Amino acid sequence: MSTAPTTSVLQVQDLAFAYPGQPALASGWSTSLGPGLILLHGDTGSGKSTLLRLMAGALPASRGRLTLAGLRLDQDAEAYGRQLFFIDPATDAFDKISARACIASLSPQGQPAEASALAALIEGFGLAPHLDKAMYMLSTGSRRKVWLAAALASTRPLTLLDEPAGALDAASIRCLWRAVDALARQPGCAVVVASSERLAGLRLAATIELPLEG
Repeated sequence: MSTAPTTSVLQVQDLAFAYPGQPALASGWSTSLGPGLILLHGDTGSGKSTLLRLMAGALPASRGRLTLAGLRLDQDAEAYGRQLFFIDPATDAFDKISARACIASLSPQGQPAEASALAALIEGFGLAPHLDKAMYMLSTGSRRKVWLAAALASTRPLTLLDEPAGALDAASIRCLWRAVDALARQPGCAVVVASSERLAGLRLAATIELPLEG
């Protein structure tokens, strides 16, 4: 990993994980992620989504310790989870509620997302005509836009995005990267983007390369 941060948002200590019968994704990996935009880079199938799920606490590691904003996952998983945003793009958990209700439910601690930032994202993603539709009625790209609006309108310490440009139109991709850059510049905020691309033109604080070393 390049560029050691001076202030830690997420500390990973001795992380180990492997799916049964497969090579280990991590076998004693440690790092410290500071504020800013962090690229999680690797080929398709290299384990990017799995590593995001491990960071989010959505998948238990074989061993290791994760500490986010001073909170240890193994000591208080609920408090740890409130400090981050992560959605599995394949989830159907929000299918029966409206896009508007989905955004509200994903706001930090049940509070509304920052109004001006959310309004700009709704406009930039072209979501206004879809806000009162059930999530299952939306296209893959529109569902992704709803989650991205919720994620990028708040300022959690850690935001984890899995191939966020997937299924988006060109105008929405431009809106996405502007919002990612703005969020990553907020004090104390780390944004980890898993991508097989290099994110040319964006200012990176660090890069995590897969396969992991250590």
